Amino acid sequence: MSEREVERGSGVAVWRQIGEALADDIRKKLYGPGEQLPPESELAMRFAVNRHTVRRAMSELEQSGLVRIEQGRGTFVQEHAIDYAIARRTRFSQNLAAQGMRGHTEVVGSQVSRLPEVARHLGLARTAPVLHVQMVGKAEGRPIDVAEHYFDYERFPQLADLLRDQRSISRALAQCGIADYTRKWSRITAALPSAPVARLLNQPKTRPVLQVEALNVDIDGAPVQYSVTRFAGDWVQLTVSDND
Repeated sequence: MSEREVERGSGVAVWRQIGEALADDIRKKLYGPGEQLPPESELAMRFAVNRHTVRRAMSELEQSGLVRIEQGRGTFVQEHAIDYAIARRTRFSQNLAAQGMRGHTEVVGSQVSRLPEVARHLGLARTAPVLHVQMVGKAEGRPIDVAEHYFDYERFPQLADLLRDQRSISRALAQCGIADYTRKWSRITAALPSAPVARLLNQPKTRPVLQVEALNVDIDGAPVQYSVTRFAGDWVQLTVSDND
């Protein structure tokens, strides 16, 4: 830990000096990627300030992308982004396994609705029932995306339960007779998350996410899955490829 101290009356806000001192510690590798910084109480003692001042400094470090703040856990040095490939065969767990990471998905909720615009993407009648499943994708236990997945309910009536059991879309679809499926199209944009999505991603609402809208089809070209996935922008780097 550097011995850099804050200077009151220097014309530079105390919280900013604290942020610069901690950023210097990170650049000098005193705290490595993924490592937890000392708690607010310890930093407040180190710099002889109150915890509110430390909290302001941490917030600025988070906005700059140097750290991430996880509610109930603490503040951690930000790791390098995960390369997530968007290709003809996009598979969550395989994307992470290729980088030596374990990944799985968890169902947050599901419901059957009548959504005319979604039904259109799935090639269904406007009033056809659509299965909507919200899922969180996790890498090494950490949430990196929140996805809204939509399926033809009449074609896959048991899919929500299978997704809960398998924690994998490809494995669940395989049990429904879909041995293979490919990406027909993807649309990538940047957006601000809703409050519920930000909460599931453990990030501020003011930090943008990468939003991927996509349609997957079976080997006969029939729509299988329409989805809108929101990736944590400071965790994931999307790469687009024409390969499988």
